[in-house]
Amino acid sequence: MAAADATPLELLERFCRYVRIDTTAIEGAPTYPSSAGQWELGRLLVEELRALGVQQVQHDEHGIVLADLPPSPGREKAPAIAFLAHLDTSPETTGKNVRPIVHRNYGGGDIVLPGAPSRVIRVAECPELQQMIGKTLVTTDGTTLLGGDDKAGVAVTMQAIAWLLAHPEVPRGPLRICFTCDEEIGRGVDYLSPARLNAVAAYTLDGSGVGEIDCETFSADLATVSVRGVNIHPSIAKGKMVNAVRVAAEFLSRLPRTTLSPETTTDRQGFLHPYRIEGGVAETVIRILLRDFDTRKLADYADMLRRLAETVLADFPGAGIDVQIVKQYRNMAEGLSKEPRAVGLAEEAMRRVGLQPRRASVRGGTDGSRLTEMGLPTPNLSCGQHNLHSPLEWVCLEEMELARQVVVELVRLWADE
Repeated sequence: MAAADATPLELLERFCRYVRIDTTAIEGAPTYPSSAGQWELGRLLVEELRALGVQQVQHDEHGIVLADLPPSPGREKAPAIAFLAHLDTSPETTGKNVRPIVHRNYGGGDIVLPGAPSRVIRVAECPELQQMIGKTLVTTDGTTLLGGDDKAGVAVTMQAIAWLLAHPEVPRGPLRICFTCDEEIGRGVDYLSPARLNAVAAYTLDGSGVGEIDCETFSADLATVSVRGVNIHPSIAKGKMVNAVRVAAEFLSRLPRTTLSPETTTDRQGFLHPYRIEGGVAETVIRILLRDFDTRKLADYADMLRRLAETVLADFPGAGIDVQIVKQYRNMAEGLSKEPRAVGLAEEAMRRVGLQPRRASVRGGTDGSRLTEMGLPTPNLSCGQHNLHSPLEWVCLEEMELARQVVVELVRLWADE
C-alpha cells in the first residue's frame, strides 16, 4: 500500500484498538475517573504518544492525558490551540467486550448486526446511509455500544498528531492535546482548567457526521429525585406501608409526555428526561436530565419538579420527596463570540478539505460547553459518529479521515495568525 493510502488504514486500526477497551463511565462512582478502563486507555495513549516522539506527555492523578507539541521554528509566537477528546463511553449501553465489525465498500441497504439479528441499522431511520455507498463503515455486533462517542475523536486526534510529526514541513504553533475522562456523566473537566491548557482556543473532536461545527449547545442540569417510603413486611403492611416504588411511579406518570420529552421535541425545544430509576420500597431514586438552549428555563423545569412533588405527596401521606438540582454545563454560544477566530478558522479549514461547513446547535453538550463557560472558547467538530449511545451506533472511516485533515488545516491556519 502506498504511503499516501496508509493514513486511513492506520486510523481504522487505531479506532478498532481503542473501542475494544471498556471505558464505560459509571455514574455515582466515588472515583475520578469512574472506571478502570479509562486508566487503561489513557496509559495506552501515553505509550503511543511517546512512541511517536512526543516529549511532553503527562498522565495525571485523575487519569487525564496531556501532551504538548512544540511549535515549528519561527512559529513560537503563534497562538497556542488545544484539541480534546474524551476517553469514556456512555453508561446507557454496555461497552464491555466490544466487537467492531468493519463494512468495507458498503453497498447500501439495511445493516443487520450479527450478534443480535433483531437489531438492524435501517436506511429509513438513518437516511445519511444513502450517502455512504462505497465507503467503509464500522458498527458494533449489536450486543454492545461501539464507542465512537468519543473514540472516533480520540483516534482522529492521535492520527493527526502522527501525521503532523511525520510532516515537519507543515508549520504549526504551540499545540496542546488533552484526553479527558467521565465526560458522559458530566465530569469531563472537573479537574481541567483553561489555565492548564494555556491556549487561546480549543476544539473538541466529539461531533456527529461531517462538516459540522457545534457553536451552540443545550444548557444542562441534573435533577435527583429521592422518594422516601415506609417499609414493613407485606403481611402486616395494611395502613402502615408507604411504597416508594409506587410513589415514584406516580411522580413519573405526571411528568409531561406529549411535550417536554426527548421523544416529542426537536430543534430548539427543551425537555425533561427521566433516564434512570433504582431503589425499593423504602427509597427510590429517579435521575432526570433538564435541557434547554435558554438557560433561564432550567429554573422553570426545576420548579415544575418541586411542584409536582408537592402534588404527589398530597396523595401519599407519610412519603417524602426531595428534589436536588446539580448544574452540569451551559450553552457555549455566548462564550464563543469572544474569540470569533475559533469558529471562523474551523470553517476555513473545512473548506480547504472540500467540505461545506455548517454551524450547528447541538441538543447536548461537550467538554467544550464547560470550558467555554470558564473562558476558553471551545467549539465542537464533527468526527464521523452516528447513532450515539446506542447498540445501533456506527462510524464512517472517510468522515473520520476528513476530520483528521480538518485538524491539520486548523493547525496550519492558526500557525499563520
